Amino acid sequence: MSIASDGQSALTPPSSSSDDFQNHFAKRLRQVDAGERALSAWMGVRIGERALLVPLSHASEIAPWQKPTPVPYTKPWFMGIVGWRGELSGVVDLATFLDDKYPKRSEAQSAACRLMTFNPALEINVALLIDQVAGLKSVAEFSQAHRPPSNTAWPFLGNLYTDQQGTTWQELNLQSLSANEKFLSIGI
Repeated sequence: MSIASDGQSALTPPSSSSDDFQNHFAKRLRQVDAGERALSAWMGVRIGERALLVPLSHASEIAPWQKPTPVPYTKPWFMGIVGWRGELSGVVDLATFLDDKYPKRSEAQSAACRLMTFNPALEINVALLIDQVAGLKSVAEFSQAHRPPSNTAWPFLGNLYTDQQGTTWQELNLQSLSANEKFLSIGI
């Protein structure tokens, strides 16, 4: 884990407010020099039990937790809607979307999460429930890479990478996810 120049862990956001978190995140991105940024392809996140790599160009912001307003007659993985920066966004629990047997989070567990919004260029107002932000990731951090099995049920889950600690990370293509028919079908 790297330490930011302000003496705080680069992965541990300030706890006081959403503006502090956004400012810290923006400052950390600015601290990454041009060479490292060119190699940093992903934002590492944990969603449920999965370690995922989201292309930087697919995500927009990491927002603080807001309790979504439930929407009736929607699937269990669609948590509801939140207002963020003047826009309404649907909130999806991707862990439950990928595995309908994934245990429901308690209020306290949800409150410890963050929301990752999709890039506006993807033309979908969605935020994913993120259990943990693991920071910027580059190809150089991984010792091994391989393709997922060809019979995978989820075409938006891509290549697998193993880091120096033995953790397996998988690419999550938000552009492909945002076009997935099952993902778009929130109604029951």
